[in-house]
Amino acid sequence: MNSTLLFLITVFIWGTSWIGIALQIGPVPVGVSVLYRIALAAVLLLLGLAAMGRLRRPAQWRFVALQALCLFSLNFIALYNAAMLIPSGLLSVVFSLASIFNALNARLFFGERITARVLLAGGIGVTGLVLLFWEGLAISFDPDTLRGLGWAALGTMIFSWGNMASRRNSAAGTPPIIANAWGMGIGALVLLGLALATGQTLTLPQSPVYLAALLYLAVFASVIGFTTYLMLVSQIGSAQAGYATVMFPIVALAVSTVFEGYVWTPTAMLGAGLALLGNVVMFAQPRRKRAAAAPPGAA
Repeated sequence: MNSTLLFLITVFIWGTSWIGIALQIGPVPVGVSVLYRIALAAVLLLLGLAAMGRLRRPAQWRFVALQALCLFSLNFIALYNAAMLIPSGLLSVVFSLASIFNALNARLFFGERITARVLLAGGIGVTGLVLLFWEGLAISFDPDTLRGLGWAALGTMIFSWGNMASRRNSAAGTPPIIANAWGMGIGALVLLGLALATGQTLTLPQSPVYLAALLYLAVFASVIGFTTYLMLVSQIGSAQAGYATVMFPIVALAVSTVFEGYVWTPTAMLGAGLALLGNVVMFAQPRRKRAAAAPPGAA
């Protein structure tokens, strides 16, 4: 499959997954909805890898377990709680700044230098978020908006920690798809334990909308979305593949406008533009560096 098609599939799936999260809110507790999604995705991915003869043990279980906590359980609980309080499109914009969280955590855990470009991207992105949520926080203070923003930021930070765990898994020789498969399985067990410990009832809603959202999130957003993204990374590299995080908020905001009735103000439009610009600055490579990286004779 060529890179362009992989990119378009990834952007469309992850750009529309946020409305799926919003459609799962309500019938059952947040943790139970996340459990159903991750458990179904884990079964599909583990069985699929086993059927292809590609399932094997990871090199280090502890980092797979950490990835499970940060990518396939606790982060989703935070993001689903955010979806209860703010429109899904705005949630996707907050999450798109994961690249900036990644830069901060790479400095903290791996000692990587934070460049001036990262600082500039972070400043632009944070300014955009302030403007995007200005109406709900500064003009007509809405505690739900503040809590939603807090949950979204927490979920994004936990997701970033999961990215750091994924780096350790890759460095140890565990391919991302193997770490994801086992991580989803462990994440489902963690979510099941949390649900039982808190006395949550494991009932599956019969609403066609809920079930359709569950299937879409498990099969497309979790299994296919992660797979196409990882294939894209292997073909064009993580920096170029990262542009998907710039594009999917545009899809998510369009969907939120149509299905959730999100009303745009000039301040919100400016804020969304700056938040997306922060991502562009984060991933853009200087012209000289691009030229140096191009193979001899490349057009």
